[in-house]
Formats: sequence, structure tokens, C-alpha cells
Amino acid sequence: MRNLLISLIIALIFLISINAFAFDPLFCTRIDYFAGREPYSLCAIDLNGDGDNDLAVANWYSRDVSILLNNGDGTFEAAVNYDIWNGPNSITAADFDGDGDNDLVVAHHDSDGASVLMNNGDGTFQAAVIYAAGSYPTSVIAADLDGDGDSDLAVANRSSGNVSILLNEGNGSFQAAVNYDAGNGPNSVFAADLDGDGDDDLAVVGIGPYPYNPGTVSVLLNNGDATFQAAVGYAVGDHPFSVFAADFDGDGDNDIAVANAFSDSVSVFSNNGDGTFMDAVNYGAGIDPRSVFAVDFDSDGDIDLAVVYSSEYNGGVSILLNNGYGTFQSAINYWYKFGPISVFAADLDGDSDQDIAVANGTPDISVLLNYGDGTFQVAPDYGAGYGAISIFAADLDGDSYLDLAAANQYPNNVSVLLNNGDGP
Repeated sequence: MRNLLISLIIALIFLISINAFAFDPLFCTRIDYFAGREPYSLCAIDLNGDGDNDLAVANWYSRDVSILLNNGDGTFEAAVNYDIWNGPNSITAADFDGDGDNDLVVAHHDSDGASVLMNNGDGTFQAAVIYAAGSYPTSVIAADLDGDGDSDLAVANRSSGNVSILLNEGNGSFQAAVNYDAGNGPNSVFAADLDGDGDDDLAVVGIGPYPYNPGTVSVLLNNGDATFQAAVGYAVGDHPFSVFAADFDGDGDNDIAVANAFSDSVSVFSNNGDGTFMDAVNYGAGIDPRSVFAVDFDSDGDIDLAVVYSSEYNGGVSILLNNGYGTFQSAINYWYKFGPISVFAADLDGDSDQDIAVANGTPDISVLLNYGDGTFQVAPDYGAGYGAISIFAADLDGDSYLDLAAANQYPNNVSVLLNNGDGP
């Protein structure tokens, strides 16, 4: 009996130690940096050519972009703000003028256009040049749509029901927008080669007419010169919020996944190989899905799905593991709190599998660490500003580990969480 008791005590101590190790904080206490008022979208990229990642933040209420340059150790200089048009809500970076540095583009849902800010090469920017798009732009992407080696723009316009294509002249100036119908209420746009001809096509989700039923995903195939065939619409669930393209069935072409807020599902469309798609197969994905991300979570070589959902009472992440041929297992839901808005997947603990970071819309962000098989432990939340709405993972302090940055709407700041680098 004595030996049994000793064995039980040792086992208990071991379990406690394992549990404590598993929940050691992966990230340091956050540092908050002021940005403009009501930050809405951010990205991390090298803006001044010194090899580390800086931050660019689109601020909805103050109508500007904040640039926070990295000191090289994951701390940041005070924000420098650049005025742009009303209602910036989507920001992305690319080298638009071919000079080797990253420029910025911002979509404005209150001003029917996009602002392009050209980089002087040192992380300072020229005054924004504004290009008209459709009505109420909600999403912008940069991709080489005409195959000439520079990045063009595609803007999803919710109110006018179209997508605007702005072709790059090669020097960072853009031709007038050419608009293509893209269903009702385009809300999110994704660029990928959908028909296997080597150019980027577009997938656009639209929330549909009031009361947002039904929604569609519109596929616009590229003719190779950035002109597009008429959109082909495919029925999805109610109020589709987010779209992602990846090869789910391993046949070499890109399929489509759509998060549907009002039907509590994710729609998966298998590509026929020519840019036409089979009817959606719908999978339950928590209540009120808002964002979808596709990556291999269980390290078996196929692409799985992570969907964040935000119900009236609670929210979380749904993980749908791929069976290996483009069908998915039932969602495993990780419940943790109300309000998740956006999701980002990356290897956060350096163990070569994909973890998850979520902006909650509350004063914190959540990290879900992958056990390596596509199941997750919900790590303790990390404080952020209230209204954390956009999240990005990148190496901010040059130690080869991925850190986190979150845009916080109501404290008007950005939270930076540096990775301890010692794993979970």
C-alpha cells in the first residue's frame, strides 16, 4: 500500500508539472502602441528595408494609416500617421512600383475607393493617391492579374454589387477601375488560379439582398490579361462573410471554402479542374461563423479548415479536419468566449505544426496550440485592447519565432506580444 501511495503521488506530481508546462505563457506581456482612432485592419511587413517587420494599421474613425517602424527588437517607434479617405477598413502591402520596397493600399467603405501610398524606401510614405472603385468597398487584394510582373488591385464593393479591377501601369500608378458584376453585396475577395491556366482568378462572396438570404460565391475567371469572364454564382449559406481558396482534395486545383454567418456553416466547393465547381457541401461550424483559414493542421499532407464563430452567448473556433479527399470530418468546437472576429494560423511555438491566433473583439486575444494532430489546447488568453478586431503573426524581434500584433478599435492602439521562444 505504501508503495502504491508513493507511486500515485509521483504520478500526480508528474501530471501537475506537465500541465503547468503546457500552460506556461508562450508570449510576453503585451506592449500597447497608440495608432489612429478605431484601428480596423493591420499587416506586418518590412517597410523600411532593414530586414525586420514593421506594422501598418488602417484606422477607421481617424481616416488615416499608422506606420510603426520596428527598432529591430520587437519594440516600435511612435506611430506616424498618413491621411487617407473616409472609412478605411482593409489594408494590404505589395511592391507596386518595382523599386524593391513595400507600398500600401487601403480600401474605404465610406468613400467608394482605394488609397495607394507609395513608399519612399525608408518607411515614410508619399501622400495617398486615391482611385475610385465601386460603392462601399469592403475588401482589397493585391495580385498580378495581367501577368506583367507587377501587382494589380481587386476591390470588392458591397453596395454596388461588383468587383473593381485596377491595373498597375508598372510604376505604382493605376488605370481607372473596370468593374465586373459579382453578385449581391460582395463582402470578401480572394485571388487564386482556379482554372489551372497560370493566372489568378477571383472568388468573391456576397451577403445577398436583405435579409441576406441566400448568399453567393461568385467566380470570375481571368482571360489572362486581367479582363474577366462574367461571374458564375454558386449558392452558399446565409450571409457569407469570408472566402478562402486551396486544394482540399489533392487533385492539383484550388477549391473554395466560405464561412456563412447566419446558417452556422462552412460551404466547401470542389473544383472540376476548369474553374467550374460542384454544388457546395455544407458543414456545421459553430454559431455565426465570421472568418475561415485553410492550412494543414494534422500534418497529414492535406488542407484542413479553421473557422471562428461568434454566437450571442459564446464563441470559439471550429476545426474541420480533411479526410484526405476534400471531405471533412464533423467540426470539433473549442469554446472559449464571445466575440471572435478574425483568425490567423501559423507555427507559434516552433514545433513545426500550425497553431491558431484569434482576435476576439474583447480586451484579449486567444491562442490555441496544436498538439500536432489537429487537436488543440486553449492556452490562457493574452490581454489586448478592447475591440481587438484584426490579428497578424510575424517575426517582429528577429529571433525566428512568430510574434503577434492585434489592432484594437476602442483604445486606439496596437498590441504587440513577443514570443518567448521556448515553446508551450
